Amino acid sequence: MRLCDIKPNKSSIKKVKRVGRGDRSGHGKTSGRGSKGQLSRSGGKVRLGFEGGQMPLHRRIPHLKGFKNTRKKEFNIINIGVLNKFNDGDIIDFDFLLKRGYIMKKKSPLKILGNGNLAKKLTVKANFFSKSAIEKIQNAGGTTVTI
Repeated sequence: MRLCDIKPNKSSIKKVKRVGRGDRSGHGKTSGRGSKGQLSRSGGKVRLGFEGGQMPLHRRIPHLKGFKNTRKKEFNIINIGVLNKFNDGDIIDFDFLLKRGYIMKKKSPLKILGNGNLAKKLTVKANFFSKSAIEKIQNAGGTTVTI
């Protein structure tokens, strides 16, 4: 065996399609481009998204307006009315509410709002309180602790 005897496998090399070399070649005359029209010409392409003069899809769909404020602070919000479900003397904080399924966002701070009435004496620990929430908790005999 010599170096000149080495040949590639038959299936690994394909013949180049030589177009425009006469009718008997099978790729003569129109060179496989069909007849007439924009696509048969050299350089005859349409830009991406062009629909033949019809209003293109990206212009038919209405434009979305507005924006999303990514710097807005998201809170876990609990209303005073929800706190009535707990026992007198309970210490209510982030972990307490998380274990019972009242909080979903683990990384957001806890804010207590004053919607509803409170009839139990509770110690509430949270990041933020509304003024009405502080009043209602203190009127019920409880305490508020800002973390």
